[in-house]
Amino acid sequence: MPELNEQTDHFAKNWQRQLAEAFTDIDEFCAYLNLSVEQLPVSKAAAKSFALKVPRSFAEAIEKGNPHDPLLRQVLPIRDEMLFFPGYSDNPVGDLEASNAAGVLHKYRGRVLLINTGSCAINCRYCFRRSFPYADLQLGKEKEIAALRYIRENPDITEVILSGGDPLLLSDERLRRLFRQIAGIAHVKRVRIHSRLPIVLPARITQSLLEVLSQSAKPVVLVVHCNHSNELTDRVAEACRPLKQKGMILLNQSVLLRGVNDKAADLVALSERLFDCGIMPYYLHLLDKVSGAGHFEVGEAEALELVRRMSAELPGYLVPKLVKEIAGADSKQRIL
Repeated sequence: MPELNEQTDHFAKNWQRQLAEAFTDIDEFCAYLNLSVEQLPVSKAAAKSFALKVPRSFAEAIEKGNPHDPLLRQVLPIRDEMLFFPGYSDNPVGDLEASNAAGVLHKYRGRVLLINTGSCAINCRYCFRRSFPYADLQLGKEKEIAALRYIRENPDITEVILSGGDPLLLSDERLRRLFRQIAGIAHVKRVRIHSRLPIVLPARITQSLLEVLSQSAKPVVLVVHCNHSNELTDRVAEACRPLKQKGMILLNQSVLLRGVNDKAADLVALSERLFDCGIMPYYLHLLDKVSGAGHFEVGEAEALELVRRMSAELPGYLVPKLVKEIAGADSKQRIL
């Protein structure tokens, strides 16, 4: 398999330029998709609260003229976001309580999470950090020094998770420096990266990034986030292939979303397509109850039935663990 070559890539613009050209205007976005804003439940108020942001590489995978497209539903600001749902809040999983002065989220024994950036390539309407105070908690230079000191001083920490926002929006040099610093902490056994970029902006998987990841002194686990098989285009598959070839462990986590992947056939197709791309299904999350996302919720009983149907059609290794996160719990809670 030949190495990635940005010069011959048919989607030739570099990833930074693609990011800068993401859709941020509802009218322009809908016009691109041959959809009438007047015929959609679009909400400018919802977009003001949490901005529209969709890379064109993701928009290309949305079926034009289809107002019910499952990818469109994940990113379009709609009126339902302005409804009140009991039990929903701006801090649904207890991140604020788990954060400390060093800029580290230390929820679970043995692993810590670093909020490396507040930026994402795409704004998913169900995001549990859509109201997160990134300005206070993301790692600037001083907080990064404090976070690494905290990890060194806590020998029970065996895994460092890079999160955000999306940590793959950091420059290759910043990532390289982080990996180098983590490499010097003997009790850390591995680095985990949570990123949506390989799915929504596959051009980010450059030769330079592949070198940074493959040269890490600690094993790297890359957990991508994909909810529907239509997101896994040929370009995404091409981007993921060299990650696998370079020794990355590739896992996927999905969120169960009403109107997106709440049918067993959709979930089966997703697992099959993930495997085709060299990615193993890992978690299927019940929706985190963040304000503005209540219309996406699928109940626990329905979720259990969906996973049982998946189990009847797929080998066990392609059935993700059904989980939910409870603020203050000592781990994610497995349902099935």
